[in-house]
Amino acid sequence: MTRQQRLVLTIAILSSFVAFLDGSVVNVALPAMTKELGGGLIVQQWVVDAYLITLGSLILLAGSLSDAFGRIRILRIGLIGFGVTSILCAVAPTAEVLIVARLLQGGAAALLVPSSLAIIISTFSGVAQGKAIGTWTAWTGAAGITGPLLGGVLVDTLSWRLIFAINIIPILVTLWLMMRTDRVPEPEHRPRIDVVGAVLGAVGLGGPVFALIEQERYSWSSPMLLVPLIGGVASFVAFLWWERRHPDPMLPLSLFRVRNFGYGNIATVFIYGALSLGFFAIAVFIQQTAGFSATLAGIATLPPTLVMLALSSWFGKLAGKHGPRLFMTVGPIVAGVGFLLMMGAQQDLNYWVQLFPGILLVGLGLAITVAPLTAGILGSIDPAHAGIGSAVNNAVSRVAGLVSIALVGIIAGGALGVDGFPRVVLATAVFMFVGGVVSFVGIRNPRTATAPETTTSSPA
Repeated sequence: MTRQQRLVLTIAILSSFVAFLDGSVVNVALPAMTKELGGGLIVQQWVVDAYLITLGSLILLAGSLSDAFGRIRILRIGLIGFGVTSILCAVAPTAEVLIVARLLQGGAAALLVPSSLAIIISTFSGVAQGKAIGTWTAWTGAAGITGPLLGGVLVDTLSWRLIFAINIIPILVTLWLMMRTDRVPEPEHRPRIDVVGAVLGAVGLGGPVFALIEQERYSWSSPMLLVPLIGGVASFVAFLWWERRHPDPMLPLSLFRVRNFGYGNIATVFIYGALSLGFFAIAVFIQQTAGFSATLAGIATLPPTLVMLALSSWFGKLAGKHGPRLFMTVGPIVAGVGFLLMMGAQQDLNYWVQLFPGILLVGLGLAITVAPLTAGILGSIDPAHAGIGSAVNNAVSRVAGLVSIALVGIIAGGALGVDGFPRVVLATAVFMFVGGVVSFVGIRNPRTATAPETTTSSPA
């Protein structure tokens, strides 16, 4: 690995790390926030929801901006914006200010992930690319899973405000590294920004996401749900119509003609939906039913992080040599078996017997899956579309997580207790198994593992 490649990989990891970390670190701090600022459950929901709505709604636009205006430039803007909004969150005097700051923070976070992954795709190739994506995946995955642990420690020992303020350190380090790096390759063709497509896409995603998040607070007959849901679906249909006809679309629909990109995103729906559902259920169950503290809950879910850190880069390298199909098939099945092993968890929880073996197996399954899945999807398309390709895959994973968590109440029967938890982890295992089957049926290894498929930029 050259000096330039090391710098690019470090920049990509740090940029994505803060976004993934902030998405998961907040949950354990919510009671402390509302204890100080007031507002109860409604404020807790919006502190989380505001971030997810703007992140999920704007990530497609961010990918297009990355390809149009330069990945490093958009990454720098995102980092500065994320730093400023993190400070606003940390000093928020009221719940209303905190919610608005989280709304803005989600928008800044949307700029980080597509650009960071795109600079890896444009800097590395072949086996080295697979290994680099594996390293990136390990660290960003670690951020998402260790967030509850870090949040629990900060809340229990210092203040909930530090979960936001701590973001400034990696942001400053990343901005300093960006000043030392050489020019990163950019797409030769820089598309015009598809403003109409961006608006239709944001509304098309944001409306249904809002309805899914808020469905527990309103009935499905309420205009508060029907208006954004119907409006969002209509906007999404209009978005597809517009993208088929636009000469320089934000989302080239021809990307989905590439077999690995299309099937890989279908597999992402089930795998990442399962991942969000499973870890949400574990975190709630071990605190509310088994009586773990926030810090202990974070520690209990740490093993998958350690397994991913140790093995993801290795599996990414193997996928670069042998192709992604085997790993995308076996990995979700291994993780699904891990979730099945947790079905015997009881209120008087014996963690080492009832949860630890399954959690460890889930970590192994994720280590096998995630880097090959990312490399298989993004490595199958033209590098010029790496930014929007990454944005699409991230949007799919976010929406899958939102949908799966929205279904928790229905699956569990109203509560994540000793009766509901086994049903949720069973559903999680089924989603993982389906993700593995989709990968087996749909994914194809390149003729040579280092020669990805390509596609043109013409609209479908």
